Amino acid sequence: MANEKLLPFIEHLAELRRRLIIICVAVVIGMGIAWNLADDILVFIEQPLTGHTYLTELKARIYLEARKRYPAIYQSFDLQKEAAPAREADRRLNYTAPLEPFFMQCKISLIAGFILSLPLVFYQVWMFVAPGLKTGEKKLLLPFVCTATVSFCIGALFFLVIIWPVIINFSLSYETEGLRSWFSLSAYVNFCLRLIMIFGLIFELPVLVLLLSRFGLVTGGFLAKNRKYAVLACAIIAAFHADLVTMFVIMVPMYIMYEISIWVAYLFGRKRVAD
Repeated sequence: MANEKLLPFIEHLAELRRRLIIICVAVVIGMGIAWNLADDILVFIEQPLTGHTYLTELKARIYLEARKRYPAIYQSFDLQKEAAPAREADRRLNYTAPLEPFFMQCKISLIAGFILSLPLVFYQVWMFVAPGLKTGEKKLLLPFVCTATVSFCIGALFFLVIIWPVIINFSLSYETEGLRSWFSLSAYVNFCLRLIMIFGLIFELPVLVLLLSRFGLVTGGFLAKNRKYAVLACAIIAAFHADLVTMFVIMVPMYIMYEISIWVAYLFGRKRVAD
């Protein structure tokens, strides 16, 4: 009896190993494709530091309106210094180790390769759990792969375009005449890549809840009743980041995704038949 129970477990481990090998190979191939794009990705990541973002444009418009409408306030608060853009040369990433740029290129290529291989990654995840699904549930393969891939990419882009400039702009707001930014390449890129992955996973929450609700494992009512625990869980997960600003920008989107998940479960979840 023990051997009969052990055999399916070993088979599942062997299947998991095979799926993981396929995923690793796909990520490595994606990394090779993304290798030549790493410099362009770094330039994009560096834009809040050296280039123009929606925040810099919004800031310039606000100061321009303030100078036109309220010139006395503009002069009294010396806003012309705030409105003046910093010199690009003052805000460059710096590295101190000989091979640090190479390793950063490897990390950027690895994350980009993982994102490129997401359809195959989600396909392998689905195929691993497919033997335990019903015939009707197996038809959700294509919607799952497409929705999960798009959701992760939207989360990553939402962070890079909306949240990342806010974080860097807040950090740069502490610059003074005697205090200038001197960002480390490793710290800057690692922080950004980690948050890209976090926001990608945050935006996967409605997809996960959609599947669980379709399988009858959770309901919209259950999720709605446990909002207070969701807030606590979001706060705990976000608290792993030391600074309050990053904690806030992680916690708020995460909880918004939870609220969206409630409506997803209500609208698309399996309807329970009353006894």
